[in-house]
Amino acid sequence: MESDQEDEVPNVNFVPSLLFVKRGVAKANPDKVTLTPAELARIINETRQDLEEEGGNDMDTSEDEENEDGHASLSQRAQRLDNSGVTDRTDEYNFDAYEQETETSGLHLSTVAVVDPEENIQDDDDSDAEDEIIKPTDNLILVGHVQNDSASMEVYIHNEEEGSLYVHHDFLLPSPPLCIEWLSFDPGSDTPGNLCAIGCMDPIITLWDLDIQDSLEPVCKLGSKGNRKKNIPKLGHKDAVLDISWNNHLQHILASGSVDQTVILWDLEEGIPHTTIRDFEEKVQTLSFHPARAESLLVGSCDGKVKVFDCRATNDDASSYKTWLLGGEVERVCWDHFNQHCFVASTNDGKMHYIDTRRNDQTLWTKEAHDKEITGLVLSTRVKGMLSTASADGSLKVWDINEQDARLVYKRNPKIGVIQCMDECQDNPFTLALGGDLKTKNFSVINLLDNDMVSNVFKPRFDGNPASTDPPTQEMEDATIDDD
Repeated sequence: MESDQEDEVPNVNFVPSLLFVKRGVAKANPDKVTLTPAELARIINETRQDLEEEGGNDMDTSEDEENEDGHASLSQRAQRLDNSGVTDRTDEYNFDAYEQETETSGLHLSTVAVVDPEENIQDDDDSDAEDEIIKPTDNLILVGHVQNDSASMEVYIHNEEEGSLYVHHDFLLPSPPLCIEWLSFDPGSDTPGNLCAIGCMDPIITLWDLDIQDSLEPVCKLGSKGNRKKNIPKLGHKDAVLDISWNNHLQHILASGSVDQTVILWDLEEGIPHTTIRDFEEKVQTLSFHPARAESLLVGSCDGKVKVFDCRATNDDASSYKTWLLGGEVERVCWDHFNQHCFVASTNDGKMHYIDTRRNDQTLWTKEAHDKEITGLVLSTRVKGMLSTASADGSLKVWDINEQDARLVYKRNPKIGVIQCMDECQDNPFTLALGGDLKTKNFSVINLLDNDMVSNVFKPRFDGNPASTDPPTQEMEDATIDDD
């Protein structure tokens, strides 16, 4: 009876991460999962084994009950998704071939079958079928959601023209999702995909196919906790993954930062770490590949330092990175698409810093922007100088910045509690999504053009075209990292 009451009134209900997906990359009719009885049994058995291995011999009774609840929830969801009426299994993603892969490689691909998209639409319910269709004018918003002991990623449909916002489908996750990154590189496929990588409290990074609806398993796992009984070694991170960045130019490379004080560059083709960077004294909280220079990686950590790495160099090369000491723990970093030598970093003392990579140990300016840590930092890729910040103090602010200063243009309290995350819509830079921890409202989508000041200052700068992300020129290559 007590647990029923807790379900009705969540004690924990927050959004720790979210991400916009640009229009036109998703399938109009996502494939739906079809489970055979053997596959259903395998998933349930593997989940039970994972829970037992994580619990160990010292697991108490309460933990046993909690794991049984999680197992029962997964079983019920799997049964609900099992479409026994469909017997013609397709193998669009060549799952059978990947079933032979061993876990030691760190690359685990799902063996769940999918059905033809035509079978997704039922003639007897045209209205529901209409809601299922993803239109070319729809944005997806990937929203990490934690409610009590349940963690999931909800795939929202946001259509600005129609004013619609609703959950299209979701994925059950093993632990709270701390970061989300979109990528089109699909391991095992010769064609671009529509995937997202999720970093959780668990050290394993999972990749999910957004064009497969209601999956019980990710299509790929990066890392392994290891298993002494099965002689499977540990691989990848040893603690929670706090941020992920995909390399748009070297598309098989994914970077991840962790509580274990490392950055790993993953080779997605092989599913193994390509390079491990250990030049940190505290947990790595934020990172971002340069939009035009494939080799430049911007990293912020809780030791108060932000670094720009040249990923072409070896780990023992002292000139492979530059460092700036910012004082507070680095919360967020982002590159300036309009000034490719510069970036912005925010810290837990409410300050933001604008830095030119050509200047050692100097910031161009520092601004006291918020009363608490800045948890959201978006420097627009399509409107020059428009910087949005969000904070644990509950406020959203929009700034007009240049190399000399930052001027406050707009301030708002979206009333979603402590703001945990924020992202900008690639198709409309004046649309922001924010996640918070207010139990009654923890997710909000805001149109900045509703404010006259924002519209007057920034709308004339928006030309409708994204900032350049073309491959780097020789001049850019030469200026990437100075070896002084």
